[in-house]
Amino acid sequence: QCDNTFSAWTQRCIRQADCILIIACADQEPTVGKLEKQLDTFAVRTQKEFVLLHKEDGDKPRDTVKWLNMRSWCSSHHHIRCAKRMFQKRSPSKMKDVYASVFDSHPDIHSDFSRLARFLTGTSIGLVLGGGGARGAAHVGMIQAITEAGIPIDIVGGVSIGAFMGALWCQENKLETFTQKAREWSHGMTSYWRQILDLTYPVAAMFTGEAFNRSIYEVFGDRQIEDLWLPYFTVTTDITSSCPRIHRHGSLWRYVRSSMSLSGYIPPLCDPVDGHLLLDGGYVNNLPADIMREVMGAETILAVDVGSQDDPDMTNYGDTLSGWWLLWKRWNPFSKPVRVPNLPEIQSRLAYVSCVRQLEKVKRSDYVTYIRPPIDRFKTLQFGSFEQIKDIGYAHGKTLFTAMSQENRKSLHLYLQSDKNKMYSQQGINISHNASFTDLAEKVCKIREPKRNRETFDSSEEENDGYPSEDELDLENVENYSDGSKLRQRKSLM
Repeated sequence: QCDNTFSAWTQRCIRQADCILIIACADQEPTVGKLEKQLDTFAVRTQKEFVLLHKEDGDKPRDTVKWLNMRSWCSSHHHIRCAKRMFQKRSPSKMKDVYASVFDSHPDIHSDFSRLARFLTGTSIGLVLGGGGARGAAHVGMIQAITEAGIPIDIVGGVSIGAFMGALWCQENKLETFTQKAREWSHGMTSYWRQILDLTYPVAAMFTGEAFNRSIYEVFGDRQIEDLWLPYFTVTTDITSSCPRIHRHGSLWRYVRSSMSLSGYIPPLCDPVDGHLLLDGGYVNNLPADIMREVMGAETILAVDVGSQDDPDMTNYGDTLSGWWLLWKRWNPFSKPVRVPNLPEIQSRLAYVSCVRQLEKVKRSDYVTYIRPPIDRFKTLQFGSFEQIKDIGYAHGKTLFTAMSQENRKSLHLYLQSDKNKMYSQQGINISHNASFTDLAEKVCKIREPKRNRETFDSSEEENDGYPSEDELDLENVENYSDGSKLRQRKSLM
């Protein structure tokens, strides 16, 4: 910990630091401290992380963009909820007594401080929620099973309905309110009157999108992605530039809606930043576990797939196909059923061809725990079956994580053990209340290099076991993404 002035000790700390944490209280007016202004020139190459402290019983984050616009030198930001004792002034003796009891208690791996520690040490756990329409209700049950299994969620990413459910979890971060709001939104999607009133002349889409926009705005309001409790991203398909887009900041409801824009039903959304037309991200990557790994830096990833499964059993009808013959086969009760895709089904299969290869790669990767609940019998627009789909997702997750706990699976066993303190002992971290600053520094220095997002690589890094190789990162695919987060100046979009 450096001084609050630019002293010789502060300069020494900055020169030796691998990462600088800039901490501020969220309930204060956004400002830049005198010492902080000198960081941009004194520590150019050092990673800087911005930490906003919130009272644990306080309001949800707001106006984070104002803080970040003043700090172009910060790599990312973190919202941390703190106990009341963090905001109270105490005498040194009182502080010693308080933290003696804290050190004697078991560490809470679900706290925001633990999440920040995992981020800094490259051991974050990411949750990726795939697209699939009404089948996305299984995400609600799966998140319930994950939390009950004792697995912390550090980063969330989603596509289509997964973008909505993921953003809702990052906003609420409480299972009861998260489930209730997801249920209310799903039931609202079953309103036939709303759909009829939103119909339009089908030039670009069947519906104007106004009713759908309103339903999403009622959930998120004018909140920005930066205001979510957890780091979050979603993916859309940019049909203007013919490329995928990753969204990590900006208007939350707009980018969630963009990632849910099913072609033909609702029109593409115009990006408020550059005016590009954005459609459902599922057309290019319906389960973006690769982005969670390579861009967000998660080490362990849970990927929940609720996408539709195409029937591979098709009728071999030869070189030509008569529609009249198909009509006769379908109307004749004595003929053998034939399986031939219709025009909408052919278009749907063509739209998702590009993401099939990516999905297979995710299934084979060693850093992803691939999860698919048994929900194939439910249709994409069957939102009225929310409770049933949610319960199936919960039951599947409960069974899966119980089996993982019994098998002591390597990728998740640190978070499934009943004795959570073993996580720290296996990392060689055993700090008592008598530990000094030097002892703490020694422990931290032993933490391995985090596997964070890197845009440049050299040949020497490929020989280091701590860094992934180019084959592991699949740089060719990553470079095809257009990441709006590279824009330095963030805009508050209403």
